[in-house]
Amino acid sequence: MKDVAARAGVGLKTVSRVVNGEPGVTPDTERRVQEAIEALGFRRNDSARVLRKGRTASIGLVLEDLADPFYGPLSRAVEEVARAHGALLINGSSAEDPDREQELVLALCARRVDGLVVIPAGDDHRYLEPELKAGVATVFVDRPAGRIDADVVLSDNFGGARDGVAHLIAHGHRRIGFIGDKARIHTAAERLRGYRAAMTEAGLPVHDSWVALGSTAPDRVRSAAEALLSGPEPVTAIFAGNNRVTVTVVRVLADLERPVALVGFDDFELADLLRPAVTVIAQDAAQLGRTAAERLFHRLDGAPGMTQRIELTTRLVPRGSGELPPVN
Repeated sequence: MKDVAARAGVGLKTVSRVVNGEPGVTPDTERRVQEAIEALGFRRNDSARVLRKGRTASIGLVLEDLADPFYGPLSRAVEEVARAHGALLINGSSAEDPDREQELVLALCARRVDGLVVIPAGDDHRYLEPELKAGVATVFVDRPAGRIDADVVLSDNFGGARDGVAHLIAHGHRRIGFIGDKARIHTAAERLRGYRAAMTEAGLPVHDSWVALGSTAPDRVRSAAEALLSGPEPVTAIFAGNNRVTVTVVRVLADLERPVALVGFDDFELADLLRPAVTVIAQDAAQLGRTAAERLFHRLDGAPGMTQRIELTTRLVPRGSGELPPVN
């Protein structure tokens, strides 16, 4: 800083103001300081800044799988909010493993991130209590925390699934199958609850053989779909619990000679270009991430009060596959 100050012909405080974006510097002086910084290759010492301010200007994001298309816009939205607050985002994938989630979260805390946005893999987050007491702000997104009280931002999984199944019922379907993720996952459980609610409201039975929960691996989903579509009374429509399930079901239906209606939870790339185009319940992944990150920085800025549960609406996007009539 002394070298920059000498080259620009200003005091150390002026250099500090320019580096930290503080007011009180004329445009001409700021230009001279910036030119000196560029010429000398000066970089701010963030370690010293942490010691002085007690903040690292970094946050952590722990999600299920960075490769999942759903998490791309969510992660990008968190990053944009962090950038607007002058913070760096560090992220990692839990691979839906509670132990790995805990390992990642505690590793980020050990690196003194200011806050965390977490898409939980587990259902017991008491391991975070010491970190929360130490001042690490934490917001959960997509799924709530387990056994602790924390801010959470969710989509209306129950309402979205109920709307999707009701849409199939409105188009004449009575035998509707549900293929979803593992039962212990909050989103899967809520979407199954929405499916059952729509069927009950229409006075329709739900046979155990019409519900298939488990891994979203293509082989498991394919086997589940083929079971639903076989036998003397196969289902005439399928509600798919997430985008990975939907893609595999589309592949299965492509091999059938008879049309089967399909509604999927989550939109996905090229869904509108298939024939028929895929009807979906769309949730706004970017808005989930943005809302969670803004809530996190609100907490970091000292916002008091009770924890909040924020639930975002979903929307039905009819494209063709969910409007096919039943073929008995």
